[in-house]
Amino acid sequence: MSCPECGTTEPCEELFHAVLALDHSRRPPWGPLHGVTVACYLLQHPSRLPEGHRGPPRELLRAYVDGGLRAVTALTGARRRANRGRGPSHVSTALGPPPTGFAVTIGDVAAGGTFPAEGFADRVRAWAAATAAAWDGR
Repeated sequence: MSCPECGTTEPCEELFHAVLALDHSRRPPWGPLHGVTVACYLLQHPSRLPEGHRGPPRELLRAYVDGGLRAVTALTGARRRANRGRGPSHVSTALGPPPTGFAVTIGDVAAGGTFPAEGFADRVRAWAAATAAAWDGR
């Protein structure tokens, strides 16, 4: 049985919780890619986000695909500076209907369910590119 949102035959939510545990260790290669991992998962499971709140993860993902972790760090720093003293803000961006399939899913990144360190960054890069391409309509 496949996930109706991302299309993987793996247990998406279970895998997401497993990678989050690794992310929260703050150790490379998982920790530095936490924001990218979350953005990919949420954009491949858009029912978890209200439509108007899909813009921020999409923006983070685009920054990563275009400029790597350095661009993500710059983007999140700019967001923090803009939000000082104002509380959380959300960019309301209509992105259109979600894609119906993705070339790379969390099941591919999990590589057998354990998210091995070797090749993890490359698998996340492929996941991010596939997610961005699907949302871009490519």
